[in-house]
Amino acid sequence: MKNRLAMIVVIAMTAAACNAAPEISTEERSVSTTIPSGIAAEGDSVSVHYTGTLDDGTQFDSSEGREPLQFVVGSGQVISGFDDAVVGLAVGESRTVRIEPVNAYGELDPALVQEVPLEQLPEGVSVGDQLATQTGQPVTITELTETAAMIDFNHPLAGQALTFDVELISIG
Repeated sequence: MKNRLAMIVVIAMTAAACNAAPEISTEERSVSTTIPSGIAAEGDSVSVHYTGTLDDGTQFDSSEGREPLQFVVGSGQVISGFDDAVVGLAVGESRTVRIEPVNAYGELDPALVQEVPLEQLPEGVSVGDQLATQTGQPVTITELTETAAMIDFNHPLAGQALTFDVELISIG
């Protein structure tokens, strides 16, 4: 009986100690509305590994064998759908997302396919060749005649849905 009573007293004292409110300054009592650290949020500098594929399974890009991609979430450094895919991930966590063209490189714009005289292009170009403008923008030759070429100024991935496997490597 004494052992049982002693055990009850110890349990009661332990419970009271657990429920006792510690001294907390007013600042510590404020409730945080931010995403916990270790979870990617807008404005965070993050590093990710990724693999990007098209609907037919063709891989168009990957960080495999390279350093992780580093960017600030929400800064416009990557396509918006990729930003959205990283938000809410914890370090070490992965997700697969399919991004529609509107949140990737946009829909194909027929106005961005233009005729350019052959004399303005390098000699020996052929249909399917990818060139770069003076500003570095990639363009694709879609048609050739004896005097001109039709050049597509749309991004090569415009009009495509993109699927990414993304792994958050680090924050900060």
